[in-house]
Amino acid sequence: MGSTRGEAAQGGYPSRSLTWIVPFTPAGITDVNSRLFARKIGAQLGQTVIIDNRPGAGGTLGTEMGARAAPDGYTMMYGTQGTLATAPALFRRLPYDPLRSFIPIQAMFETPNVLVVHPSRPYRTAQELIAYAKANPGKVNFGSSGVGTGTHLAAVLFQTVAGIEMTHVPYPGSGPALTDLIAGTLDIMFDYAVATRDHIEGNRLRPLLVTAKNRIPALPEVPTVTEIGVPDAASAAWSGILLPAGSPPEAVEKLAAEAAVTIRDPEIRHIAESNGSRPMVELNRDSFARFIEAEIPRWAEIVRRSGAQPS
Repeated sequence: MGSTRGEAAQGGYPSRSLTWIVPFTPAGITDVNSRLFARKIGAQLGQTVIIDNRPGAGGTLGTEMGARAAPDGYTMMYGTQGTLATAPALFRRLPYDPLRSFIPIQAMFETPNVLVVHPSRPYRTAQELIAYAKANPGKVNFGSSGVGTGTHLAAVLFQTVAGIEMTHVPYPGSGPALTDLIAGTLDIMFDYAVATRDHIEGNRLRPLLVTAKNRIPALPEVPTVTEIGVPDAASAAWSGILLPAGSPPEAVEKLAAEAAVTIRDPEIRHIAESNGSRPMVELNRDSFARFIEAEIPRWAEIVRRSGAQPS
């Protein structure tokens, strides 16, 4: 570690390529976003940033690898709302501490859910859905990509705030749930714009709201939870860059400065917004750390309401 600190002190950091652990499978939205960001920040740093996909255990496997990586400034970690804020409430023995195992560098993207329904259902607006669900407790069923996932917890938060009761039908992924929703087996689902937009445009699904505070460019005609009267139901999956705890201050400062530039790149903004995401340009270093700290109890309460039991 001493030689790395010496390099950084002499202005030599980074002197070689960096590895970025992404705790999810290739080809998904997380992987696509991280590869674009890696290319851009690598150009800023003058070094290659190599993506190392390490999926498993809801992202906690790769996150543990990031926590155990050498704190020399050359291993970055892709953190998410799931692995840093939700996981502590879902796993009794989490092999890392979201607040102590990492140094937050820069928040990347936040991605709200879209509430979509089968076109045959009688509710054409979110307000009509709420009224129907209040009159018919438990009759509306909603699919998700699994217990404790963002698509599940967004629905739990919505029904809690709206004062309704719906029936959860978990699936082993978003794809099978959307297939059943399109077939009419399910009534509604909360999922991301990148997964639902083509079905919305093809009139196979009807959007009722987005769980964002402001309308999103990917679906500008769809109202927000604030507009339909349940602002406390706002939620979004989020992501960010971290380093292992103990990384050299020079590396932390350099990466934070370059990441703050990269997240403002016009191409990144365009692609993120087209996928239904928003670049979180305002959260760098200490502000990102405070954000993560506030998100942990917030999602713990949502998990508690969901009835999901820690494993």
